[in-house]
Amino acid sequence: MSIRLPHWLDKQAALNPNHIAIEQPSGETITFRELQRRSQSYAQKLASIGIKEGNHVAILSGNKVEMIVTVHAISYLGAVAVLLNTRLTASEIAYQLEDADVVGLICDPDFTSVAMQASDQQKFTPLTFLELEKQLSASVCLKQEINLNDVFTIMYTSGTTGFPKGVLHTYENHWWSATASSLNLGLHKSDKWLATLPLFHVGGLSIALKSVIYGMPMYLLPRFSVEAVHEGIMKRGVTIVSVVSVMVHQLLDKLNDSVTYPASFRCMLLGGGPAPKPLLEKAKSLAVPIFQTYGLTETSSQIATLSPKDALEKLGSAGKALMPAQLKIVQNGKEVAPGEAGEIVVKGPMVSNGYYKREPRQGDWLATGDLGYQDKDGFLYVLDRRKDLIVSGGENIYPAEIEEVLLGVEGVKDVGVVGKSDSKWGQVPVAFIVREGHVTEGNLKEHCLSHLAKYKVPTVFYFVDALPRNASNKLLRYKLHEELEKQS
Repeated sequence: MSIRLPHWLDKQAALNPNHIAIEQPSGETITFRELQRRSQSYAQKLASIGIKEGNHVAILSGNKVEMIVTVHAISYLGAVAVLLNTRLTASEIAYQLEDADVVGLICDPDFTSVAMQASDQQKFTPLTFLELEKQLSASVCLKQEINLNDVFTIMYTSGTTGFPKGVLHTYENHWWSATASSLNLGLHKSDKWLATLPLFHVGGLSIALKSVIYGMPMYLLPRFSVEAVHEGIMKRGVTIVSVVSVMVHQLLDKLNDSVTYPASFRCMLLGGGPAPKPLLEKAKSLAVPIFQTYGLTETSSQIATLSPKDALEKLGSAGKALMPAQLKIVQNGKEVAPGEAGEIVVKGPMVSNGYYKREPRQGDWLATGDLGYQDKDGFLYVLDRRKDLIVSGGENIYPAEIEEVLLGVEGVKDVGVVGKSDSKWGQVPVAFIVREGHVTEGNLKEHCLSHLAKYKVPTVFYFVDALPRNASNKLLRYKLHEELEKQS
C-alpha cells in the first residue's frame, strides 16, 4: 500500500517558517522558509537542465548548505540523490556514476577537477553549485507530497567482494530512522544537533533529514574540528552530536577535571564500530553522556542505540533495537542463547530492501555479517564490525577492494590485506605482498594513491614468500593477523 505525506520541508516551512533550520559557526542561519525557497529554486533550475522524475542525480560535496538544498531540490522533482564520497578517486567515482545510471552531477567547486575526470565518459558535464544557481528556472510542477515507497537516496557501500554497491533508501526508510531515534532519545524543544560527520554518509545525512522532520536546528560544521565541536557544545547550545571513536578521544582530551559540558548537552551519539572500554570509562568519569549506537548504511543509520536510562548501567553496549526495529543473534540459521556470540540480523521499516541493480533482499531479515551477542537483558554488544572489515576513523574499508588494486601492479603475484590496530584511527590497513618481479613499497603506494582514497592505502607493505590459503585457495586472514603480531 502506498502512503503519501505532505512534503516534509513544505510542512515544516508552514508550521515553523521562522525557526532556524541550519546554523553555522560563522553565525549565519537559515530558516525553514528560506530552506524551502532555496530548495524549490534549485529544483526548477535542475528541471531546466533536463532533470525529471525518476532520474538519478549525483552530488559530490563537502558539508555545505548547498548540498542540503540540492538534496531537497531533488526530492521536489521526484528524482533520486546519489551521494558520493568526496574522499574517493576519480576512477572510484566514475564506477559509481556508471553503476547508478547517473544523468547529472552537481558538485562543490572544491571538487570540480575530480568531478570532471570522473564524468569524462558520461553524457553530461558536471555543474558546480554556483553554475546551477545561474541556470534559468523551468516552469515545472514540484512534488507536494512524498510517497514513502519511493526511492529517495542511493549511497554506496563496499560489499564483501570489495565491489561497491548502491544501497537504496526510500523515504520510508529515512522517516522511520528519524522516528525511531526520537522515540529512544526523546525530542526536546531546545535540541540542536551538531553535524560534523560527512553528509554523504548516512550518519551525516540522517541529521539533515531529522532537522526537517523534527523541526530542529542542525549545527553544520564543514569538517571535524575539536575546537569547533567544543565551542558548539559549550557556547552555541548544541545538545546532541554524532561522533566516531577517534573524535571522542580528541574531545575528551580537550576537557579536564575542572571543566564539564553544560547540563543542556544530553547526548554524544557514538557509532562507527565498537568503542574501547577505557574510552567509555574516561567519558563516564568526565560526565560526558556517551550513548553507543549500532547501524549500517543498509539500516539508514541507527538501528540499535543505548537509551539514556541505561547508559551507565550497560557501558559498552549498543543498547536494544529501536522501536519498531527487531534484532537477534543467529548461528547456522538458528537464534542463539543470551551471552552466545553469532551474526547480528535485523529487520524493520528503516532497513533497505537492497541494492541498485542487484537482487532484492530475500525475506524480512537483513544478515549484517557483524558479530555480537545479547546479554540476559537483551542488550546488544558488538564484537566485530564484519569478519574482514577494517574500520578506520569511522570509515569502512574492505580488504578485497585494496587487494584488487594491488594485483594490478606488474610484479605482484599475490596479496592479502588486513587491519592493524592503531591508537588514533582504531585500525589502519596493511598489506602482505608476494612478488615475482622488482616491486618496491614506493611503487605500490604510488599505484594505490592513484586508484584508492587515501584512507584506504596500506600504511605498511610486508613482502612474504607465500600467503596462507586453504585447499579451496581461500585466503586465511587470521593467519595474516598472527603474522602481524609477530611483526609488531
